[in-house]
Amino acid sequence: MTQTPKSALVLDAGAVKDLLPKVDALGAMRALFKELGQGQAVQPPQTLTLFPEDRGDFITYMGASTGAELFGAKVSPYLPHPDGAVITAWTVLMSMQTGQPLMLCDSGELTTERTAATTALAVDHLAKPDATTLTIIGSGKVAQAHLRHVAALRDWAKIRVYSPNLQGNEALCQIWKDLDPRVEISIDADAAGQGADVVMLCTSSGTPVINAETLPSGTLVTSISTNVANAHEVAPAFLKLAEVYCDYRATTPGAAGEMKLAAELGWSEDDICGDLAELQTETCARPSGEKPVFFRSIGLGLEDIFMARAVYDAATS
Repeated sequence: MTQTPKSALVLDAGAVKDLLPKVDALGAMRALFKELGQGQAVQPPQTLTLFPEDRGDFITYMGASTGAELFGAKVSPYLPHPDGAVITAWTVLMSMQTGQPLMLCDSGELTTERTAATTALAVDHLAKPDATTLTIIGSGKVAQAHLRHVAALRDWAKIRVYSPNLQGNEALCQIWKDLDPRVEISIDADAAGQGADVVMLCTSSGTPVINAETLPSGTLVTSISTNVANAHEVAPAFLKLAEVYCDYRATTPGAAGEMKLAAELGWSEDDICGDLAELQTETCARPSGEKPVFFRSIGLGLEDIFMARAVYDAATS
């Protein structure tokens, strides 16, 4: 941890990781989407800036909150090199009162935690109250964070995990079993999803990873973003069969791959039943139970800002 001449904190990945156990990520997301729903926060669309001469690009995620008196942005560059692309992310947090920077921090760990906490908030709002079977597709850090954040939200009797990376990898399987003794390792994605009340898709795949169209009414499927163009962890046709929710209806339909592709099949963003801001302020209907439920998040600058605020509070407390 260092400080600039203006006393803004600068936190590298290690410093952020050390502070995260003190952070209530789900609480931060609840506060964020409540403020967004009450008009105390603004979320512009993310912007993609291409570097000249095909040198890469960077995405900027911005946001501002009058409730928190903060504004800021996360900048995530993609820098191609012959031996592999470099992808980083840093968040700057600024005071709306003084206009001065409060903190610059590495966003790698923050992105993982806020992604999982956003999904957890959706699960809390959209999963059946009596849900008992949880399926997770994916095995990396993001998938592991998803389990940590939803473990206490329902009385799970079964937790199934599937990923090709788990097959024959005893060390990785043990990591999952150490996370929660209820974890069962599955050998097939569709089999893992059968009978599940909640299916969380936590992969970097650009194509469907589960046959969601076969899932029964009331099953909640959640999906996150990846950098692959028009990435979709479920078939776009599934959106026409499901009650669809998202993190923020003003920005998600224009960025989520399966939503853009589903629009070509006759689905419309007007068919979205609600977003997290509306769910958190109780201004949209909850799932009817008559169809499967699909929740899609793309990540918001406000999520990064509120997570950065929670880390800043932990660092300065």
